Formats: sequence, structure tokens, C-alpha cells
Amino acid sequence: MRAETQNLVSEIEKSLELLRQRMGWDTAAHRLEEFNARVEDPNLWDDPAKAQKLMRDRQSLVDSMDTHNGIQQELSDSVELIEMGEIEDDAEIVAEAEANLKKLAKRAAAKELEALLNGEADANDTFLEINAGAGGTESCDWANMLARMYVRWAEKHGYTVELQSEQPGDEAGIKSAAYKISGHNAYGWLKSESGVHRLVRISPFDSAAKRHTSFCSVWVYPVVDDDIEIEVNPADIRIDTYRSSGAGGQHVNTTDSAVRITHHPTGIVVTSSEKSQHQNRDIAMKALKSRLYQMELDRRNEAINEAHESKGDAGWGNQIRSYVLQPYQMVKDLRTNHETSDTKGVLDGDLDPFMAATLAMNVSGKSRAEAQGEE
Repeated sequence: MRAETQNLVSEIEKSLELLRQRMGWDTAAHRLEEFNARVEDPNLWDDPAKAQKLMRDRQSLVDSMDTHNGIQQELSDSVELIEMGEIEDDAEIVAEAEANLKKLAKRAAAKELEALLNGEADANDTFLEINAGAGGTESCDWANMLARMYVRWAEKHGYTVELQSEQPGDEAGIKSAAYKISGHNAYGWLKSESGVHRLVRISPFDSAAKRHTSFCSVWVYPVVDDDIEIEVNPADIRIDTYRSSGAGGQHVNTTDSAVRITHHPTGIVVTSSEKSQHQNRDIAMKALKSRLYQMELDRRNEAINEAHESKGDAGWGNQIRSYVLQPYQMVKDLRTNHETSDTKGVLDGDLDPFMAATLAMNVSGKSRAEAQGEE
């Protein structure tokens, strides 16, 4: 077996070992038996919330075991084919098996990173907020581009995207937008996107065709599970209703149905502008509890806390990523040094390499570039 192929096999085996560690492989089969026994309890659904959590935990374990076993089986089959091809001097079989190994190594590495999403809220749905920085129309247009980028990313991963609120720009784009993105590990993947995003381009709004720099802030926080108790003192909040401003047509509210909740101790402000005021109160309160829960997570995790505190104003010195469209094409993450010249792909939602690099850095404590420099 060629040295390159042996290295691929070693990489896949390392990924499998990490998957085993993360799921607690030695007790996985026993835990699955316990889950199955509890699922058969006729009284299980007397407590729907508890039953749903049990079913999610069981399915998560089943998925982890199936992923591990599938990769292990494909690895064994490919190695066996290579050995057989070498014995029979069949270069075509060897080449096909080696190609399969390369694909398997990429899939195993992706599952390895996914297995690192084991934070307290990583598996949860998430809220994502985008706010335009100083710069008027330029920043509002950039905020709209970012909103499109994240919606595209979410849709590619099969996540459900719900627009919670949006404030249009005076001339173009949006001043702010808030989304709820639902799907397994939505928060775990998107949490690395919190921070200031910087755009450099020739402005389509400048008749002199000059380069402009725009900033927008992105904030990501988890949707709080129903079984997590977050106490909100009614005396600490102010609830305002107002008439939502939309683009016109059937979506314009004719009553003061939009809701804004201000949490005085923290200064947190959340809004929702669906058609029903009752629904808006519920959505906004959930968003507030999620924000408060995120603050508690931040206190437990110094690295995340520092990232949020350093977010500051959407401007120079606070950016986590630069998107340069002129005079050259490049997107670069300033935390990991991961970069690409495929700016169109990134703005169309190809964000996985950036998220993976940040996740790996948070686990290892160093950027990929630093790790490569030590090799």
C-alpha cells in the first residue's frame, strides 16, 4: 500500500477514535438498550417535553453509532479492495478504492468536527441578528448581503429559516434583521459567526466608482430549550407595542401588533413583528430568555465571553472577517487566518470551511496556520 494511502487510512482511523471518545463507545450499546426500554414505557408520553427529549437523545446516539459503523465498514471494504487489487495487479481496482478512501477521509473529518459540537447548547436551534454599522446605504446593503449569505448557508444544510424582524434601510438594504434558524447543531455551527464583518468593494451607489469599506455586526445565540428554566422578573422589563413598517401590500400591519421588550438590568432589546400581537409577545419573550441564557453561557466560557465583549461597535478593530471584492478577491478570517479567493461562493453560503477552522481552533487553542507552522 502506498504511503499516501496509508496516511489516509491513519487519518480516518484517528477520526473514528475521536468519534468513539465523544459518544462513549464502551457504554453506547448499553445506553441504547436503556433508551429502547424507556421508549416502550406506555406512560412515556404523559410528559411530552420529557418524552421528546428522550427521543432526541436516543436518535442522537443512534445517528452517532450508525455514522461510526458506516465509516468503519467503508474503510475496511476499501482497504480490502486495495489489498486484493495489489495481489491481482489490478491497477483499476486499486485506483477506485483509493478514490473512495479520499472521499471517506473528508467525510470522516467532517463528522469528527461535528462530534466536537458538544457544548451545552450546541445542538439547539439559534437566533441570528444582523445590524448595519455606520455608513448609511453602504452598510445597509452589506447587511442585506450578509442576510442572504446566512439564509443560503442554512438552506444548504436543510435548516428552517424564519424571519423574526426586519428594519429596511432608508434607500436600500436593511438596517437590521433577526432570524430563527432551526435544525440539529444550528447554534453549534453558527456561533463562530458572532462578531463584525468587513466589506471592501467598489460601491454601486458611488457615481465616482470609489472603493468603500462597510461594517456589519452579527450576533448568534441559542434558542433556549423548553426544559431550561430562565426566570425573568416582570419588574425588569418594559413591553412596548408599535406599528410595524414593512415593504407594503398585504404584509403591512394596520394595528399596533409589533412588540418590543426591553430588559432594564442588561439593556437587551428584542423585537418581533408578526401579524399577531400575542404571537409577537411569545416570540420576543423567548428571544429575551435566549439572550439571557447566552449571557450565562458566556460567563461559563471565557473565550466566548471575550468574543462578545470585544464585538463593540461595527467598525475598525473589531472585525473577525474581511470580505475584499476590490482590488482583488479574498475572504479572510482574522482569527484563524483561513482564507479563500472564492468570494462568490462564500457570499452564496459556502461558509463551512470558515466555521470548521474556528471550531478546530477553539478545541486546539490555536489557529490552523499556527499548527501548520509547528509541523
